[in-house]
Parts: sequence; structure tokens; C-alpha cells
Amino acid sequence: MKKRRYKKELYRLQVELVKFQRHVIENDLKVCVVFEGRDAAGKDGTIKRFTEHLSPREARSVALGKPSDREKKSWYFQRYVPHLPTGGEIVFFNRSWYNRAGVEKVMGFCTKKEYRLFMREVASFEQMLTHSEMIFFKYYLDISKKEQKRRLERRRKDPLKQWKLSPIDMQAQKLWKAYSRARDEMFAKTSFVFAPWYVVHSDDKKRSRINILKHFLAHVDYPDKKEEFLVFDNDVVCEFDPQCYEKGLIAP
Repeated sequence: MKKRRYKKELYRLQVELVKFQRHVIENDLKVCVVFEGRDAAGKDGTIKRFTEHLSPREARSVALGKPSDREKKSWYFQRYVPHLPTGGEIVFFNRSWYNRAGVEKVMGFCTKKEYRLFMREVASFEQMLTHSEMIFFKYYLDISKKEQKRRLERRRKDPLKQWKLSPIDMQAQKLWKAYSRARDEMFAKTSFVFAPWYVVHSDDKKRSRINILKHFLAHVDYPDKKEEFLVFDNDVVCEFDPQCYEKGLIAP
């Protein structure tokens, strides 16, 4: 996507986001958006485009670090509950409880028993969120192995981006197939009717950001909505379905 077109579309979509937030605040709505994906897939940048013109008092980004010893002994979802939105808030999770289905499983940070328990409980947890009338979205940003390698190398060389490069990121290429298997199992078992996964092909950052914004805004209600701005590309963002593999949205 050309830079000029990107900036024009981004401005229009961020105006729509401000309208949506006003509606959320006035009606005490609760909005939770989960972003998962490959390392270097663009989660940070996407969340920034969502939040940069929203009121920071009512919009938060949550990126939890390593759990404490106390948290390790608690119910797994317990550490995430305090960060969920209250009325009038929008919360963006930069990685979430799905760490257990991805990083923790692949890196051996959880036991097989803990993983199986998570897979049994996550449906009930997310059903409670949606039954509480929370507006809830789950996006998974996927990229090709070649593009991930290029982005990780740029992070390594750029002194302003080196904070983004963790020891886990350094293992991403080596463990590519293991992450693919974990991702595929997560999609198959946790894309629910009441909380589906939306897959985003993110090799082109600008294109993926624009289409996530369009997709999100197209699926929420608010006054003075400009529907003509919100036509998204189904070859960039789509609800998870086995056809996503055939369309090339999900890297092998």
C-alpha cells in the first residue's frame, strides 16, 4: 500500500474510532480486543494505530510480563481478569491468556496437564465475557517465515528497536514448525461461534493495519457510521476457516 493512500485511509478510520469510543463511553460499553500472532507480525504497531487518537483514560493497552510466583499458583485466568474493561472502557491485549496455547506450549513453560486444562476452560471463560455483554474480538496476525526473518533481523540491527527483541523472539525461526502446529491446534479448538478467531495476513504492515481497523469498525455499532469507509479485504482479514489455508492467509 502506498504511503499517501495509507495516511488518507488511516485518518478516516481513526476518526471513526473516535466516534466509536464516544459511543462506548456514553453507553458504558465494555470492549476487549485480543491480539495474538507470530513474533514480529505487527501487534505493537497495530494497537498503536488503534489507540493513538483515543482518550487514554478510557482506552488501555495491556501487555503482561512473566507471571510472579504468586500468579503461577493462582487460577490461570486470574491474572488477566483485573485488566478486563469496565463500563466505558476499551482494552487491547497485546498477547493474552492465549500465551498458554502458543509460547508456553512451544517453549515448555507449562505442563501438558496445564495446557489441556486451559483448552477445556477457555471456552467457558470467553462465554462468560460475551454473556456479560462485552464486545469481544480475537485477531491473530500471521506472516511468512521469510518476512519474519527479515523483520527480526531489522530489529537486531536497529538500536531503537532492540528492546523488542527477546530471547523468545530469537527462537521464533528455529521453532517455526512447532509454533505452526500450536497455532493450528489453537484455531481448531478455540475458534468459537461466540468468540471466533479472525486471521490477518500481515506481510504488508500498512495493508494489514488498515484492514483490521476496517474489519473491527464494520462489526461494531455506533452513530454516524461511514459504512463506505469500512469495506475490508477478505484476502487480508477473515474469520478462521480451513479455507484460510487454501487462500494463503496462514503460513505453513
